[in-house]
Amino acid sequence: MTTNPAFEMVVRRHGTAVLRMCTALLGPGSNAQDAWSETFFAALRAYPALAPGANLEAWLITIARRKAIDLLRANHPVPVAELPEPVAFPADLGQLELIESLASLSELQRKVIGYHYLLGFPYADIPAFLGGNPASLRRAAADGIKALRSQHQETEEES
Repeated sequence: MTTNPAFEMVVRRHGTAVLRMCTALLGPGSNAQDAWSETFFAALRAYPALAPGANLEAWLITIARRKAIDLLRANHPVPVAELPEPVAFPADLGQLELIESLASLSELQRKVIGYHYLLGFPYADIPAFLGGNPASLRRAAADGIKALRSQHQETEEES
């Protein structure tokens, strides 16, 4: 009979992937860190009942996605007397172009590309998050990457 590893090892092994997911959904900063903490707090409570041999990373990413959604729902605008100064992030022109290019993709393409390339999930595991089947998700990612390459080539030709 196999047992689950110590929870501390789970946090060490999967903490970075969970933080990437939270940051991808909430942006960098305290909201992503809060979602990360809430994810592991909820996971710690549920961990003893988790079936041995379960896919821990997929389980944690699912919890993280739900915690991020909860934070988005809870963060309603609050009226203030004065607007705070905008935070200036150093912008890399290539990153801005990539973000604009990603915005032109379908939601499914963005999600599959994020799960596969950002979080490192194999296509066989992604249907657990998005539904569908690995072949259709692989096709969506391939179409999205093709569109990104096409946009990048057009940008280079204009320069």
